[in-house]
Amino acid sequence: MDPTKKTSLAALYYLRFALAAAYFSSVASRFGLWGEGMGWGNFENFLDYTAKVNPFIPRPYIPFIGWMATVAETVIAVFLIIGFRLKETAILSGVMLILFAIGMSLGFNIKEPLDYSVYTASAASFLLAALYRDQKKIAEQIAI
Repeated sequence: MDPTKKTSLAALYYLRFALAAAYFSSVASRFGLWGEGMGWGNFENFLDYTAKVNPFIPRPYIPFIGWMATVAETVIAVFLIIGFRLKETAILSGVMLILFAIGMSLGFNIKEPLDYSVYTASAASFLLAALYRDQKKIAEQIAI
């Protein structure tokens, strides 16, 4: 087996798990699992942040947006780990992250999403989608 293929496959798995971990960490912060003072610390603080990131959305809709983002991030993280519909999951991840980055840029400034590498994570998601066929092919070759 070509060592470059093994390295490529390992890098793609690492990318999947790193994206999933970031999603899980963000969701955990919303529910205070990292503790007060760490990230949002609770769901109410997360909703306040959601309102700032989406200043164009009326406040009564913010809880719905916050819950939808939470559910989407959890599902995407699980799908990334188990490899379910990986290409589609990676594309959805990339779209969601770029929308979030744009919202952060509009609600705060361009520095915010750059500091939190949101554009980078979005690009990584799109790269994962683009390399999906290569990952599948490499995994099949290694299994042989």
